[in-house]
Amino acid sequence: MSETDVMVSIQHLSKSFGDTVVLRDVNIDVKRGEVVVVLGPSGSGKSTMLRCINLLEKPTGGHIFIEGEEITGANTDVDKLREHVGMVFQQFNLFPHLTAKKNVMLAQRKVLKRSKEESEKVALEQLERVGLADRADYLPAQLSGGQQQRVAIARALAMDPHVMLFDEATSALDPELVRGVLDVMRSLAEAGMTMIVVTHEMGFAREVADRVIFMEGGVIVEEGSPSEVFDNPKNDRTKDFLGHIK
Repeated sequence: MSETDVMVSIQHLSKSFGDTVVLRDVNIDVKRGEVVVVLGPSGSGKSTMLRCINLLEKPTGGHIFIEGEEITGANTDVDKLREHVGMVFQQFNLFPHLTAKKNVMLAQRKVLKRSKEESEKVALEQLERVGLADRADYLPAQLSGGQQQRVAIARALAMDPHVMLFDEATSALDPELVRGVLDVMRSLAEAGMTMIVVTHEMGFAREVADRVIFMEGGVIVEEGSPSEVFDNPKNDRTKDFLGHIK
């Protein structure tokens, strides 16, 4: 794999909160256009790893590179970094007083300094992409949880990210609302978006992931293709975890 093929490179990443070690010597390379799904029990370090990638958490040790540029260096421009790294959280984090369209416009105006006309045009394009063109002028309270999450995805996509991070994007949703969000994520994968996805949706992982990583105790226990990890796990802890959720 040449360096130009690597979108995200995590090298010897560690993270502690006080005396609690959450990540221990994590190493991952994610190729351009690859979909990597990260599985593991609660507290295994999955979400902390994602939050380190866009510096919502500052790593205790190690290095992270995005498109060959180190983001863990002392002089990193965090705002510039986040222009290229989209993140979708478990909670939608929409502004309740703004319409769906204005939620998608806001960061474009403030961070990318786009004009009102351009940011509105992009917002409407991305809302259409996630199937919500007809809800552009609705407030979050007028939308279902699944629709709110799709607005959050549209907001991230409007920033033209080079990589998308999804942190349990469907876990706060009622089961019948999950499919619409997963369908949007699936279409992004098909369009070639580089994605790192923390999820408990095993069907999505099996169908969409290029690679599955299983974490526990802040370390990578096992990784491989979906068929390798799901059908022939080598580590006993992976077998036990999958056995409880199938």
